[in-house]
Amino acid sequence: MALGFLIIGLGILIAPLPGPGGVPVIALGLVLLLRNSWWAKRQFIRAQHARPKWVYPFRRLMRKKPEIAPVFWQQALRAEKVVLRKRPSRQLIRVRKRARRLLRRAFR
Repeated sequence: MALGFLIIGLGILIAPLPGPGGVPVIALGLVLLLRNSWWAKRQFIRAQHARPKWVYPFRRLMRKKPEIAPVFWQQALRAEKVVLRKRPSRQLIRVRKRARRLLRRAFR
């Protein structure tokens, strides 16, 4: 359990850095913690009921065959929605489409 908490703490420290480095590290720590602690399982289920949109990406990353690229794409779209309250510009839509094509090619 201590190793799981340590890895989650490391992921939280990495999270503010550019890139998605913190999310997979936190997911790995959660996997270790959830497999070894009944208390953590109950807390995770409570969090899932309270904030399903926040917990869902972690659940997808904790599967046996995680869908890494779709999870990051979904989170990028959510972040874009928070940052841009108005309708996105045409340039942003083009950049998004190019990024999606590159991700699809990379993870085939």
